Amino acid sequence: MIDTSMYKDDPGYNIQELLDKPYDPELADREYDPAKPMAGRLTDQGPPHYEQFFPEVIKKNYGKWLTHEILQSGVIKYTSETGDVMWVVRCATPRLITTNLLREIADIADKFCEGHCRWTTRNSLEWHVTDEGTLKDLIEFLNNYKHPGGSYKLPIGGTGAGITNIVHTQGWIHCHTPATDASGMVKSVMDDMFEYWHSHKLPAKLRISMACCLNMCGAVHCSDIALLGIHRKPPFVEDDRITGVCEVPLAIAACPTAAIKPAKITLPDGKEVKSVRVNEPRCMFCGNCYTMCPAMPLADEEGDGVAILAGGKISNRITKPSFSKLIVPYLPNELPRFDSVCRVVRQIVEAYEKGANKYERLGDWATRVGWERFFEQCNLPFTDKSIDDYRLAYDTYHTTTQFKWSSHTDKLMKEAGY
Repeated sequence: MIDTSMYKDDPGYNIQELLDKPYDPELADREYDPAKPMAGRLTDQGPPHYEQFFPEVIKKNYGKWLTHEILQSGVIKYTSETGDVMWVVRCATPRLITTNLLREIADIADKFCEGHCRWTTRNSLEWHVTDEGTLKDLIEFLNNYKHPGGSYKLPIGGTGAGITNIVHTQGWIHCHTPATDASGMVKSVMDDMFEYWHSHKLPAKLRISMACCLNMCGAVHCSDIALLGIHRKPPFVEDDRITGVCEVPLAIAACPTAAIKPAKITLPDGKEVKSVRVNEPRCMFCGNCYTMCPAMPLADEEGDGVAILAGGKISNRITKPSFSKLIVPYLPNELPRFDSVCRVVRQIVEAYEKGANKYERLGDWATRVGWERFFEQCNLPFTDKSIDDYRLAYDTYHTTTQFKWSSHTDKLMKEAGY
């Protein structure tokens, strides 16, 4: 029985009664009467409680796990204070998958895991087993479970001192403001970095995230390496459409930098319409205006591309959490394999593998050797675009004479006449 003491702040809510009741997937269809849609209406019921779907070993040992041990990349052993043991096998999956693959995953779960599996927050898939025989059978099955071309369908890995699955946004498949593709870039980078997925060759874990625009719903602001789609040109205003498809005041209010102002425009046919104009120096290319107004498209084949950031983390282990820093301001969208992006990511990863101490995250390594030398060791050029000029970013400025010089800074000082 699961400890329900965490719910004591609401004495009228009996979570145990809910958990003891089997999940009924047909409840809504059975209770709903199309002829009387309001009769017996259930409101604010939300999704089923996640604890209803726990495997029995997790229900029994919830909050009682003592240790976890990584036996090999992608295989973790959990030991409970009750003496129970559970093994977890982690596999890579794409964020967007077909219903056919979902059915295949369900069949694997039925065969080896009593119908249970779970997805992690980074889109990896985890299987739970309670005996070593089943564990060996599952690993053997997954290692032989391949596409017709011979590549792994569900490759095991993503734990410990390696690269985890890349969390990413929708990209061109679904989002309306992307500057690049998400799924294609992630596939290309992980194909190139696959040796680090199923090994523990790195000094510490390495998180890579990808967001297809500046709105950054892919957590790229705090990742070891971040891939960010960027627009470089302001939105194009379609004066002949804007009054028919947009509410101009909403488009103006949507701009976070107040770069949009109303304007009266005369069309080629002599008709005067209410439109807007964009103050280009103030535009930050976020796409909020296009969200509110489809007559202000932002996508541009020449202007759109990818920026690469590095050094962020959420963990407070050893050092405090930190934001990612801009490393490469722009790379072109090179479809279909994003060769330049893959090359830069590999340069950073290999330099980190070679230069960092054990347990040192990428940002901690860069801070120790100096960000100036980080660029040198990664064989990347330092440009003025990497200098933080945000007006409230005082804590990121150099405030000491303890400056770590490099050939890059020497070159910039010489060009500046010093």
